[in-house]
Amino acid sequence: MTQPNILFVMFDQMAALSLPGYGHKLVKTPHLDALAARGTLFENAYCAAPLCSPSRFGMLTGQLPGKIGAFDNASELPSSIPTFLHVLRRAGYRTCLSGKMDFTGADQLHGYEERLTTDLSPSDLGWTPDWDHPDTVQPWYHTLQSVAEAGPCDYSLSLQYDEDATFRAKQWLHQHADRPDGRPFMLTLSVMHPHDPYQALRKFWDLYDHADIDMPAVKPKAPQERDAAGKRMYQLYDRGEIPLSEAQIRNARHAYYAMISYCDDLLGRLVETLTTLDVLDNTIIVVTSDHGDMLGERGLWYKMTFFDRAIRVPLVFAGPGIGIAKRVAAPVSHLDLLPTFADLTASPFAGLTGDGHSLFPSLSGKAPPVGVVAAEYMGEGYAQPAVMIRRGNRKFTYARDDGATLYDLGVDPLEQNNLARDPSCSVEIAELIAEAESRWDFDDLRARVLESQRRRRLVHDALVKGRIAPWDFEPRQDAANAYYRNYGADLPDPDAVLRRPKRG
Repeated sequence: MTQPNILFVMFDQMAALSLPGYGHKLVKTPHLDALAARGTLFENAYCAAPLCSPSRFGMLTGQLPGKIGAFDNASELPSSIPTFLHVLRRAGYRTCLSGKMDFTGADQLHGYEERLTTDLSPSDLGWTPDWDHPDTVQPWYHTLQSVAEAGPCDYSLSLQYDEDATFRAKQWLHQHADRPDGRPFMLTLSVMHPHDPYQALRKFWDLYDHADIDMPAVKPKAPQERDAAGKRMYQLYDRGEIPLSEAQIRNARHAYYAMISYCDDLLGRLVETLTTLDVLDNTIIVVTSDHGDMLGERGLWYKMTFFDRAIRVPLVFAGPGIGIAKRVAAPVSHLDLLPTFADLTASPFAGLTGDGHSLFPSLSGKAPPVGVVAAEYMGEGYAQPAVMIRRGNRKFTYARDDGATLYDLGVDPLEQNNLARDPSCSVEIAELIAEAESRWDFDDLRARVLESQRRRRLVHDALVKGRIAPWDFEPRQDAANAYYRNYGADLPDPDAVLRRPKRG
């Protein structure tokens, strides 16, 4: 059997709960909906951490971020840790990345054979948090400025980046999708939208009636009345410095929904390209996001919490061997992707240890997922590790100084009734705390985070003195072998290689 191609599309900060496939009544994503209709949608998929780099590194390696030192957005993924790109490339796949993956350090590939663009975020160590001084506001931290300035736009940095990444991905498909070298492809398109700033192209802003935009379902409490995580988020990016009006909040949500529709348009462009190249039927398409966005719920924005809006992500598979029009309710994780890709492509990965489980039995209709997922957070806004366990409908979070939360998402999807305060759940809470303390060595983990932060801050301070040698990936442009040339291979009609439909 011919190994299937893989198109892996990753959006940034796209909350599952803002998508029609996950119950939203207003947002428009016709291409993603069509993909789900001919594939499998996982209703309760979670990232490994509600922050960009730790989430992505956990997803790529199948390991919880704390195990691989992926503590925050300035963490370096060691080159010696295998990713699912290494697994697929070793099995014969041509692996290519167009867009962002938030790699830090000298290795800007991690198993990708090719990269078509530079990254959007810096590849140095400058975004290292400081748990030694947790109350110090770093200049690179979020503020609420992007919420206050939300609205329609005609052009933006994010738009420029995503258009470039998508165009290069389409261009690459035209060059390689029909397997001129006999190898299947694993192409990743990873874009910035719908990550803030909440600036939406007018074409997509105009898809929505502004009066129809729904406002947050859970109203904010006064900062002093919020839970521990909510209080920290207030100090991290709010602090009352930029008060928001209802009009600004509505603008941000309107822009976010429009940005999702823009993302859906990008997905549609790639599906159309696969169709044009006649490879759609032999291509597995996977769509997800690195994390979600609180979008004003509870007065919170962005990510960095374990509420479902921040940590629950879309996950859709479609293509050969995938169940059609199927929905899977049991919780699954990004950590499941490495063994899943290996099983879908018959790519051996013996000897690798991970924290995920293959979703292949669920995709092929043989068995449901395990139904237990874990996540971690060790980035800015905290001064201690925090963890989450979801088992069935019960979602448990824990940090030593914060204590525990427990929600029954089956009856309380908005996570408003913390069962950790319910005396009838005291035994269950004690057992879950014991489970967390057994699974994670919190003293060692915090010590490793602090040691890593101190080391990275020292290195960064040194490397920005004197001559700077950037790690940012710089894609090579081979102009000598592009378009029409009078040297090199004897190609009287170089256009014939790429022309569609073929002639002669």
